[in-house]
Amino acid sequence: MFTGIVESQGEITRIEASGTNLRCWIKSSISHELKVDQSLSHDGICLTVEEINGDEFRVSAVEETLKKTNLANWSAGKFVNLERAMILGGRLDGHLVQGHVDTTATCILRDNKEGSWLFRFSFLKKFAPLVIEKGSIAVNGTSLTAFDVTENEFSVAIIPYTFNHTAIKDVVPGTLVNIEFDMLGKYITRWKELNKSAD
Repeated sequence: MFTGIVESQGEITRIEASGTNLRCWIKSSISHELKVDQSLSHDGICLTVEEINGDEFRVSAVEETLKKTNLANWSAGKFVNLERAMILGGRLDGHLVQGHVDTTATCILRDNKEGSWLFRFSFLKKFAPLVIEKGSIAVNGTSLTAFDVTENEFSVAIIPYTFNHTAIKDVVPGTLVNIEFDMLGKYITRWKELNKSAD
């Protein structure tokens, strides 16, 4: 479980195919603090640390992950947001994020507001019930607040600190990002679906 508060950024140094999986080597300032078998959020994707070598570590993504996320588009030189699992009893500064990406969205607008940045994203209309005005949403693992929500679009405002300390600064129109909807909203939607079926 994560909070959506990005801890560091990692640079992908190489990607290797392994059957239907992809193995990613990532260089980061927190590599020396990691442990093999540890869960780590990479742009919102929960992946397990498999190997550590100096300031680099390796993770693998299976076929299902490649289908649901933007990881298949990663390449050497890309920076990704990193967050270690939350500590029970710590402050929850963002919102509860599982690291289970629901879908991807496409950036359709990036606007410098002279002190903040506005980003707008489009997503599949079938997920419309899971995005609400002023609700929490994780974009590439970053806890953000959605506004100007329509059936298939939403906006987020980015403060300078978040812009400078996360990989959101690399997002431009056309960029595919990972989206995880609020867990509570997903449970309520599922409950409503099951009760409607029962009727």
